[in-house]
Amino acid sequence: MTTKRLDFFERWLSLWVLACMVIGVALGKLLPEATAALGRLEFGTGSHVNIPIAVLIWLMIYPMMLKIDFGALSGVAKRPRGLLVTLFVNWLVKPFSMALLGWLFVRLFWSDALGWISPEAAKDYSAGLIILAAAPCTAMVFVWSYLTDGDSAYTLAQVALNDLIMLALFAPIVMLLTGVSGVVVPGGVLITSVVVFIVIPLAAGWFSRRLLIRAKGAPWFETAFLPRFKPVTILALLATLVLIFAFQAENILSNWFAVLLIAVPILVQVYFNSGLTYLLMRAFKVPQNVAAPGALIGASNFFELAVAVAITLFGASSGAALATIVGVLVEVPVMLSVCRVCNLSRNWYNKALVNR
Repeated sequence: MTTKRLDFFERWLSLWVLACMVIGVALGKLLPEATAALGRLEFGTGSHVNIPIAVLIWLMIYPMMLKIDFGALSGVAKRPRGLLVTLFVNWLVKPFSMALLGWLFVRLFWSDALGWISPEAAKDYSAGLIILAAAPCTAMVFVWSYLTDGDSAYTLAQVALNDLIMLALFAPIVMLLTGVSGVVVPGGVLITSVVVFIVIPLAAGWFSRRLLIRAKGAPWFETAFLPRFKPVTILALLATLVLIFAFQAENILSNWFAVLLIAVPILVQVYFNSGLTYLLMRAFKVPQNVAAPGALIGASNFFELAVAVAITLFGASSGAALATIVGVLVEVPVMLSVCRVCNLSRNWYNKALVNR
């Protein structure tokens, strides 16, 4: 199998990610006016969907959309087990396990037992964790699938189905688990996020692939056109992190101890859900190139949407918004470690399927 990973970035990718986080916070602190100006560039008043970040996410997703043979989507319905496992973890395990972990760590341990967090702050942090977990990962899943040699058509089907379900279940789950009467998740933010981060790059990739193959032929498209985009996905990921952390630099620096505490339940949740999904996929004999992206979907979050919703509901300087930002801080390096585990365990996973 030909690896899809980028040779230059692969070995030190976690280091690049951490460096971008540090650079982002430094830029936000040293150049606050320029950072604020970039942060105000949004798709419509009150959408909280930032244009520079959206463009970078398009650059992340577009090269992967070019690789997808959309005709292969018809075969996904014949292999439903991977989809069923993903949906089970995303909607019946993940948000409820995060609510439990938030209550256990943030409210019981950090607040009630140790007094490190005030009760009011603990409620806000817990609400932010729930918002984070109730939005399954979409845009970034394509990056994780890319790094684990995942089945791109199947990953697309998993993302599309999760997006459809999210439109109906995201707000009710947030309301149920936060227990805050009258919480209204803004539908405009939700729909705009899905359209901007998924629909637009998906449509662009489909149209470009179809047009170029028809004009130049598949061999030219595969050997001459696609290689030009090889480093774009990772470079766009790193630039996205710089911007996100620049926008939230003050919030992170002024609440650094809370950042460390909030990171604990997020870490537990990521490894628990990714491990559960991966083992369930193996138990149901799902191919490894479906199981690896499925495990990553089950563990990661649609943090672009979560941050926007938390800011809309609670304010940019709120504890809920900070919790979603910590999700970004933790998720990318941790998800890279999950990608590595999936890659290293490929032979073990496949051997178990062959022996059955």
